[in-house]
Amino acid sequence: MYKELEQDLGVKHPGHGHLEGWAKQGVLLLNAVLTVEASKAGAHQNKGWEKFTDRIIDELNRHHEGLVFILWGGYAQKKGAGIDKARHLVLEGPHPSPLSAYRGFFGCGHFSKANAYLETQGKTPINWQLEALASAQGQLGI
Repeated sequence: MYKELEQDLGVKHPGHGHLEGWAKQGVLLLNAVLTVEASKAGAHQNKGWEKFTDRIIDELNRHHEGLVFILWGGYAQKKGAGIDKARHLVLEGPHPSPLSAYRGFFGCGHFSKANAYLETQGKTPINWQLEALASAQGQLGI
């Protein structure tokens, strides 16, 4: 993800994964299943998370206007099939995992496309540059 941010917008990797700066601007990163057992991918599938995350997507879709949904990977794209594309921007592409990033994720330009759309909606574009670790640690009280 950070490689694409740098290629797309010139945003440098902050050296950490503390994403609160994005969250404060309204960015929601959402997986279909919100928990996992260590070293057991998919271990918590079919435990109710899918219904919960479907509901989140549905509520955002129905009760807001001009949102950007970025759906990376086939599973995310299936979950987003019901999003109203007349009311929201839906960007789709390969998952950013190392296994698929070179099959179209790199170079997709989704971060700049999201910001361009937000501006057309009269909204503030996202500042994708995350603060340096020392600043992020201060916010966490570390």
